[in-house]
Amino acid sequence: MASGSIIVTMFSIKNKIKIIGWASAVLFFVLIFIILLLPKDYDMVTMLRSAPIGTGYAAKMLCSGIFISGRQPDSIWKEDLALMYKNMIRGRVDYEKKSVDAYVLGFLFKQTAIYRGDCGCTLDIKSSEDEFWKECDAALPEPLEGIENSLWPMGDIISEETPPFEIDREQLERTLEWAFSEHKPEHPVRTRAVIILYDGQIVVERYSKGHSKETRFLGWSMTKSVTSALIGVLVREGKLDIYKSASISEWKTPGDPRRNITTDQLLRMSSGLAFQEDYEENPDSDAGFMYFTTRDMAAFAAQKQIEARPDEKFNYSSGTTMLLSRIIRETVGNSFQEYLSFPRRALFHKLGMRSALIESDPSGTMVGAGFMYATARDWARFGLLYYNDGISNGERILPEGWVQYTRTPTPPYPRYGAQFWLNSKGKDRWLPNCPTDLYSTWGYEGQFITIVPSRKTIIIRLGQTPEDEKNWDHNYFVSNILKAMPN
Repeated sequence: MASGSIIVTMFSIKNKIKIIGWASAVLFFVLIFIILLLPKDYDMVTMLRSAPIGTGYAAKMLCSGIFISGRQPDSIWKEDLALMYKNMIRGRVDYEKKSVDAYVLGFLFKQTAIYRGDCGCTLDIKSSEDEFWKECDAALPEPLEGIENSLWPMGDIISEETPPFEIDREQLERTLEWAFSEHKPEHPVRTRAVIILYDGQIVVERYSKGHSKETRFLGWSMTKSVTSALIGVLVREGKLDIYKSASISEWKTPGDPRRNITTDQLLRMSSGLAFQEDYEENPDSDAGFMYFTTRDMAAFAAQKQIEARPDEKFNYSSGTTMLLSRIIRETVGNSFQEYLSFPRRALFHKLGMRSALIESDPSGTMVGAGFMYATARDWARFGLLYYNDGISNGERILPEGWVQYTRTPTPPYPRYGAQFWLNSKGKDRWLPNCPTDLYSTWGYEGQFITIVPSRKTIIIRLGQTPEDEKNWDHNYFVSNILKAMPN
């Protein structure tokens, strides 16, 4: 080798060493900076595991909030994302591509969410630009044109006739004032919508500033109850037996104790599967990791091992509901387009729900555990389906007895039915001042459809109340609403 080549090589090595040195120094100071900004109850290991969850959450919430709910980014940052990592996470919206990037310090832990039309927003994980995304916009059945001009509940016209019952309007107004007031601004309540139905008719409809009857609200875990209804539709069609072993491919190995878990046990969260559902104290729990870092949420849940015999232990688990979502996908079968159209064709359109959209994960499976958007009126229409024993517009949608099955307490945990919360009898009732026949959907940050058959009342409450604050007292709210209703 010529001496000149040796000199050039040595120069190149020195430059590489310098670059590595500078890069290491920068990384060191970045890590120190992050440590100084971390909440006091975080450590570096937790941060490194949970930061991708945080950026995935931010990207997804911004994408869906902007392109599905029609909200402004500033509002989403201020209200929904303000507490994340002490504002360490930032985002960038590309309106032309309909995508959102979220990251830490400009480049770390970057995650991207993309708006995919009828599939909603999905995180762009592991080359999720599959061919099936092109089918999203073609998946909808024919729209329900003109139906909005018909009478409630199929349409949006509210009858102006004087109702044949009396409501204590003063009591109702006091309760609504409490629900929409910010008693402690440092601990926000952020009620965004309330609809109250009596005997199927809307008697109250109120929204906070910036929201309206056209706004599509994220239901979070209220979506689980919709997934239960879709399972019910398949049971009515004779395509599914919930008391047979769930068809999960990962569990079919001979001797696998999970192979005998039934769909019924998945619906009741009594399957015995291990899954950690903790958003506040453990930010990198199974639920957060599944929702915001994985391509196939059902596959993630299917890998969980059994920790108790079925029906022995209750364990609330979004992973369990994602297994139900996969069962729906495989039972509907045929094309991806037919699968995407199933909720609208078999459920939403039959109820007059024109806005409802269940987003898909990056593998194309609908996130039946928590990612459904709908207007407050459409959430109310879903509540009416259960109030009317599974019948809508004179047609049976859910099999006979399905609503009663849904409301039957789960043996190890009587406060839960089949993807619904119950106010079952006993001193530890969920809502002690409310009737025992009450049952409810319940979503993160205070989303509720509360059905009280004995009082002919359905109450929809949507908001963004931080879970670590005890500002929303659902027992107080519901019991005071009921005081205003006819006996």
